[in-house]
Amino acid sequence: MTKILVADDEADLEVLIKQKFRQKIREKKYEFVFAINGKDALIKIQQHPDVSVILLDINMPEMDGLTLLSRLSEDCPLIKAVMVSAYGDMDNIRTAMNRGAFDFVTKPVNFEDLELTMEKTIQHVNQIRKTLEAIKENNILKMYVDENVLKFMGSIEYEASLMANETVEATVAFVDICSFTSISEKETPDVVVSLLNRYFDLMAKEIIAQNGIIDKFIGDCVMAVFKGAYHLDRAIDACLSIRDKIEALPAAGDNFSAKVSIGINSGEMISGNIGSATIKRLDYTVIGDAVNTAQRLQSAAGVSQILINEACYEKVKQSFNCRLIGPVKLKNKSQAVVVYEVVN
Repeated sequence: MTKILVADDEADLEVLIKQKFRQKIREKKYEFVFAINGKDALIKIQQHPDVSVILLDINMPEMDGLTLLSRLSEDCPLIKAVMVSAYGDMDNIRTAMNRGAFDFVTKPVNFEDLELTMEKTIQHVNQIRKTLEAIKENNILKMYVDENVLKFMGSIEYEASLMANETVEATVAFVDICSFTSISEKETPDVVVSLLNRYFDLMAKEIIAQNGIIDKFIGDCVMAVFKGAYHLDRAIDACLSIRDKIEALPAAGDNFSAKVSIGINSGEMISGNIGSATIKRLDYTVIGDAVNTAQRLQSAAGVSQILINEACYEKVKQSFNCRLIGPVKLKNKSQAVVVYEVVN
C-alpha cells in the first residue's frame, strides 16, 4: 500500500479524492493523509514517515506549496511531490520543477490524469528505494564476502554455475590463533570480538596481497584458498608474513601475545557452491582430501609453526628454508605423513 499525503486548504478536494479513489482505498492500494497547509504537511510527514508521494497546492495559508517543496527537498528527498494547482502558468511550473517537483497537474482536477500521474510517481519512488536497498545490501555484502567471490557472482556464468562445481589445482591454508580461548574466558565479549577482528584484518590483508581468497572464518581460524600460478608459493609467502606480523603485535588484554599455527596443503579439490539450494544457503568453497589434510596439518602444528607435507616440500624446497619434522600421525589418516616446517 502506498501512503499519499494531500496538502491543500480546499476541504472539497479531500471529499472528492476519497470518492474517486474509494475502490483503491478499500483494496488497500492507496492510503491518503490530508493536511491543510505546508506547516501541517510537515507535521503529518513526521507522524507518517512512510509517506511516498505528496500532492500539494501552491496557494495555501501559513506555508505555501513552493516553500513546502523547498523543505521537502532538504528534509525528505525520497518523497516525490506532484503539484496540483490552478496556477498552471509557466513561471510557477518552472519554479516548482526547480524546487524538486516530480510532475504538475492543473485544477480543475482530471482524476484519470491525476491517477496516471500518481502511478508514474509511485513507480519512480519504488525504483529509487529498490536502488538504495540494493546499494545498501551490496555494501553489507562486501563486508562478508571476499572480493573475488563477488566478482564471480557478477559474472554471466554465475547463474548457470550456481550448483555446478569444478576440479581445481589449488592450495589451502588454515591459520589458527593459538590459545585464543584463554583470552575469551578472561575478557568481555566486546573486547574478544574487537581483538579477533584486529587479528583477522591483518591476516586478510596478507592473504589478499598474495591474491588469495578468504574462504571463511571458523571461530578463531581463517581458511584461505590460493589458485593460479605459484599458488603454493604465494600461500607460503602470505602465511610467513601473517606469522611474523601477528607475533610483532603488542600484547593485548592480560598480557596475551598472539601467535599462530598454520597448515598448508596443495592438490586437487572440488570448487563450487556447497549447501542447500532449497533453503538458499550455499557456501562457495573448496572441499576434498587436500583441504582436509591442510586442516589436519594445522591441528598438528605447534605455536608459530607452518607445516606442509612432503609433496609440498618437494615443490618449494628451492624457494623456502624448511626443516624436516618427520612422520606425524594426522587425525583420520591411516598412515603417518612426513611433515616439514617452513622456517622462512
